[in-house]
Amino acid sequence: MCAVVGLVGGWAIHPVLSSVTGRPPLVSWTQALAVVLVAVIMGFLAWQTWQTVQVRGERLELHQAMNRLVLARACALGGTLIAAGYVGYAVSWLGDASQYADRWMLRSAVAALGGAGVALASLALERACRTDGGRPRP
Repeated sequence: MCAVVGLVGGWAIHPVLSSVTGRPPLVSWTQALAVVLVAVIMGFLAWQTWQTVQVRGERLELHQAMNRLVLARACALGGTLIAAGYVGYAVSWLGDASQYADRWMLRSAVAALGGAGVALASLALERACRTDGGRPRP
């Protein structure tokens, strides 16, 4: 559902804001790289949690595990929405003769990859938080 909402919203924002304000919304490198930075942070947190829980067999405090699970779920949904939104925005520039079309499509593609990275790293974090349910290890 988030992907559909993001695609439609990202695609619609270009013509709507162009007609209202007279210019389309701009996509800066700061926006795109900020999403990539969040993906890197989520990936590091997933790796760290995997090492703690799955490799070393340590248990997280209950509040830590719940915080990481809630963060992972929220970022998985948000990352999907962001990735789809930037893909929709990039698609809205296809066939546009503007001198900025290539620039916005490239930046949108980088941001979309970052959003997909956030979603995938968040799913990895969710997976890393899983435990064996208290069963003894062989």
